[in-house]
Amino acid sequence: MPAVRLVDVAARAGVSLATASRVINGSRRRVPAEAIAARVRIAAEELGYVANAQAQALARSSTGLIGIVVHDIADPYFSSIVGGAQRQARENRSQVLLAGTNRDAEAELTAVAAFASYRADAIILAGSRQRRVDPRLVAALTRYADNGGRVVTFGRRPIVAGARVIEIRNRDGARQLVEALIMRGLRDFVVLGGPSGLVTAADRVSGFRSGLKAAGIAPLQVLHGGFNRQGGYDSALDAWSRLGDRKGTGVCLLAVNDVMAQGAITALRSLGLHVPDDAAVAGFDDIPTLQDYDPPLTTFRLPLQHIGEQAVSLALSPEDGGWIAIEGTVVLRQSTATASSESARTDHRSQIAVGTS
Repeated sequence: MPAVRLVDVAARAGVSLATASRVINGSRRRVPAEAIAARVRIAAEELGYVANAQAQALARSSTGLIGIVVHDIADPYFSSIVGGAQRQARENRSQVLLAGTNRDAEAELTAVAAFASYRADAIILAGSRQRRVDPRLVAALTRYADNGGRVVTFGRRPIVAGARVIEIRNRDGARQLVEALIMRGLRDFVVLGGPSGLVTAADRVSGFRSGLKAAGIAPLQVLHGGFNRQGGYDSALDAWSRLGDRKGTGVCLLAVNDVMAQGAITALRSLGLHVPDDAAVAGFDDIPTLQDYDPPLTTFRLPLQHIGEQAVSLALSPEDGGWIAIEGTVVLRQSTATASSESARTDHRSQIAVGTS
């Protein structure tokens, strides 16, 4: 059975092909009267007509599509951001296209090229960047922007001219987390720093160092590894093997994200150790899965869904450029409770507000 054509819809509705096209494809020019438009829509439904998305995009000068590139959709950090982005997109009658890259440069380039070919209205790069940005990615995004696309990047500065920026105050948050832990009585710290070339990890390590230096404290160790649960597990085992006679001093392992902190706790348990009695552990992000984790993890809470919403708002803004700063809140929980903070043991959800989002 041949596909139903727009000319068939026009004939059923008793209107010209141009009028049917303006109704179905959403053209903003010479909008037909509502009674005529209703007749066209009814005819299309009766015939089972499927609209041509490319024709609609041409008529509206917009596809209603937003491409989002993340490193790992299974990571609660990214899935929370995407959830907020999808909600904001729906409110603006747009749809989200999603690509996961597993931190592979070729996969990221492929995703950007695909979104550009679909003529997405905007592309959001929601993951952290390497210190050296791939020049091929810069070239691809520049071509896309030169052809009218909007680019949103996460970081401290745009990676292409005219890009809109979501800046997460990672350094400030890491420093505030350390200050809160020192106030809690902790003095010996090991930093599980993730990949040294990743901007987010480097900024958080810098913030940890800044907070410690202000208190006259030097970290016992700064170890680098994977930016995932396995990275936290391996780094924690490595750290413990190096501590020597400092193992009984109430050491706190500072991880640059929550999944690394969870891996660190698992590593300590594999050694027969208990958190926080034998060692304290803190993370960063406050991913949703922490609600079911034992012991409850001290962390720096970022408003992850709000970040996704703000990214889409920037992407859809008619204004050129744009920049939004995201701050957060220290959340002290049982994983860093000490003998001098008995109240934290009985109320592991006690919080110290140190910023707004």
